Amino acid sequence: MVIRLTSDIFVHALIRRAELNGAAAMVVCRGDATGGGIFVKLNTLDGMAIVFSQSRTLDGEPMWVRGTGPEPVSDEKAEAYLTRQRGFDPDIWIVEIEDRQGRHFLLEPVA
Repeated sequence: MVIRLTSDIFVHALIRRAELNGAAAMVVCRGDATGGGIFVKLNTLDGMAIVFSQSRTLDGEPMWVRGTGPEPVSDEKAEAYLTRQRGFDPDIWIVEIEDRQGRHFLLEPVA
């Protein structure tokens, strides 16, 4: 059975998890509280970033995909990607995690 959290609860739990582990995390864009899509920008504080976007497996299980590709991209490219996503859907959440160690704190699988 899949338990689905509302977007706002998921986002706040992710931020708390990151902060408890010594990383900085913040909501950059607040989306729809119940069902807004969530994007997580991992900023490694060296000018590079990775953006993760929510997805589902074929079985309906939650997972994350690297929206900006398998390798880190420049912060500018990550921001351009997020700007395009907001153009498609203005109800998305964007969470930025700043962590020099490159930890994303997502519990679901990342593809």
